[in-house]
Order: sequence, then C-alpha cells, then structure tokens
Amino acid sequence: MPSIAAIRVGSNAGKDQIVIPIDCDSLIDLPTPCVCVDETRLIRNIETVAALAGHGGVAVRPHVKTHKSIRIAREQVARGASGITASKPAEAMVFIRAGIPAITVAYPIVDPRQILALLAAASEHGVAVRLIADSAETVHAAAAANRSLGVRTELQLKVDVGLHRCGVDPLGPGAVEIARMIADAPHLAFAGILSHAGQAYAAVSADAVRRIARQERMIMVELKARLEQVGIAVPGVSVGSTPTVLLNDGFEGITEIRPGNYVLLDRTQSALGAARPEDIAMTVLTTVIASNRHNAIIDAGSKVLSSDRGAHGADRIQGFGSATRLSEPSDGLSDPPFIISHLSEEHGFIPLAGRSLAIGETLRIVPNHACPVMNLADRFLLVQASGRRLIEPVDARGVSFAPISLG
Repeated sequence: MPSIAAIRVGSNAGKDQIVIPIDCDSLIDLPTPCVCVDETRLIRNIETVAALAGHGGVAVRPHVKTHKSIRIAREQVARGASGITASKPAEAMVFIRAGIPAITVAYPIVDPRQILALLAAASEHGVAVRLIADSAETVHAAAAANRSLGVRTELQLKVDVGLHRCGVDPLGPGAVEIARMIADAPHLAFAGILSHAGQAYAAVSADAVRRIARQERMIMVELKARLEQVGIAVPGVSVGSTPTVLLNDGFEGITEIRPGNYVLLDRTQSALGAARPEDIAMTVLTTVIASNRHNAIIDAGSKVLSSDRGAHGADRIQGFGSATRLSEPSDGLSDPPFIISHLSEEHGFIPLAGRSLAIGETLRIVPNHACPVMNLADRFLLVQASGRRLIEPVDARGVSFAPISLG
C-alpha cells in the first residue's frame, strides 16, 4: 500500500499553502488524469533560452499564455527575463496583481475601458505595462485611456510577418501612418515594433523554420530602417515564437525575443525539430479504464488534452498525443509510443494493433500542444528533482472575461 504524504497547494512555501494528503509513493499512485511538470526540465528550458538571449544580446520577455502560472513566471524573471508577455487583458491582470514588474499585452485592445482597468491595476501594483496597436482604432483606444488617467504608456506597432492574423502590412503605407500616429500622441510613447511568426508552426522541417525566422528578422529590420528614414525613432524590435527562437538564424537587429511554449514544449515542437523528447517538461498521466479488441480507453479526453493538432490550426501531427507506459522512458526509445487516435470529451482511444494494455495501467502522454492542455487544468503537479511533489494552481486558467467595471 502506498503511504499518505502531504502535498502542498500554492505557489509559495508558507501560510498561503493548503496541505492535501495524497497517495504519492510514486507517480503511479496519483489519481488521473493529472498534468505533470518536471521542474528539472522546466528550469533547464528557461536557462537555455536565457543563455541563447545572452549570447545574442537580446532581452527575453516570455509569453505566459503557455503556462499561466505565477510561480513559473517568477522563475523566468528570476533567471533573467526582463518581464513577461500576456495574451489578453484578463490574463495580464492576474500577473499584474502578482507584481510581475513588466508586462506586454500582445493583443490589440479596442475597448478603452479594458485599458483603463489594466493601467489602474498596473499603477496600484507598480507594474510597467506595454500595449500594442495595429490600427487607428487601437491607437485611439490606448490614447483615450491614457488621457483619462493622465499617464503615458508604451505602445508597440504590431507587424504582420506572414501569419496574416493581426498586424500592419510592413510594406504598406499603414505601417508608417500608424507608427506616426503613436509617436505623435501626447499620452503614448512609441516603443518600437513587434511581430509573431506563427506560420512557422506549419513548416515541414527545422530548415524551413530557420528560413521563416530569417524572413521575420529581415522584414523587421527593414521596417525599422524605413521608419527611421522618415524620422520615427524605433527603440525596440521584438520578435517571438518558440520554434523561430530555438531554431533562430541569428538576432542581428533584434532587441527582444518572446517565446512561450519553450518552458514546457510538446509533440509539436519535437516534430518541428525545435525540441528533443528529453526536453519536454509537461506530460499528462492517464489510466486505462477499459479495453476491447480494437482499443484501450483512457480517462483523458478532449477536456484534458484538447482537440488541438498543433498551434495556429496546424494538423500535421498524427493523433492527439503519444503515450508510453509509466514504467518506460517517455522518449519512446524502448518501444514505440502508443498513439491516441481520437477523443471524446472524457475518453481517449488508443488502437492496440496487436499490442496490449491492461485495465488500471498508468500511461504518460506527451500532448500535441502544451498551451491548451494547461489552460484546461485547474492545477498541475510540479515534480521536483528531490522527488517532492507540489500541486500548483494554474493561476490564469480560463480568464477571458474583460477586466472592466460594470457598475
């Protein structure tokens, strides 16, 4: 019988933690499904990018939408990050209240009420907030909020470098027009240009990712020169996606990188050649709950693993995760991993194809895309090198409601 031990809930040791007794002689004793993060790999990934940035002479402002964890964000800042990047205002608010010193909200905000709430909270907690814009509407919203509060906030111009999601056309007249609008606004400070080469997730090889990274850098450097030619100073050039950072073609002309997924990594990064199996810090423990002559059925479905085949709609990965027995290495070197072929909400299907899995057996899943998996979890298990296990909250999980006053 496994022993009962105390696992602590909370991001800091001390009185804010709740002690929960749980069977934990080994991971096999944990209730499933369970999102696990290997702290040794997590820290190594953070330090790898910090060293990469140091060698390239750029700042790191990592995207926290991957982990949504105050504890992990603090680990990143402690290891050299200049701040963090958040997706939406509500997500940023979680980290503002936690006192993370500098936050870029890399999302165009058109509602000045949301910006007012962000800036008011940032002032209260002593946090420097940076916003982005890619249209006259987003510039006007930021200017109106800053004017109302009597403050001056940094604003970056979002540039479309090939994903065709948000951002100005770097070759069109709008790039100069919007940059000029920001630079001339009395309550805004033009902080430079920012991009995200998310199209790299559809690349078919590591070399293809490097070409996209090179193209992104060239587009941004050329736009900086174009803006400076018309008298607009460009203090910063920020780029970011995990594959284009890890498989970079150099950072000449760049001042900041904003990878997100690199802290956890997943099957997508492995398939792109941006990560080795032994770098992947997040896995999901699951239990075989049923079996028939066709499939083994596990207790992790789409509400745990998501239906994601990869970032930005990429679907080149087979199945919805790879699974190995917990008793085997997760790198798939001993036996080929099982592939989760399809999902229902609470069940995963693993075709047996002549192999066997016993009911009650525990498996370890490497998910396709770590970001939505973390967002679907209320908490995760942080597994430390000492064997100690901490249950950590996913602090910004599901926060999508706009931070505005309805009163």
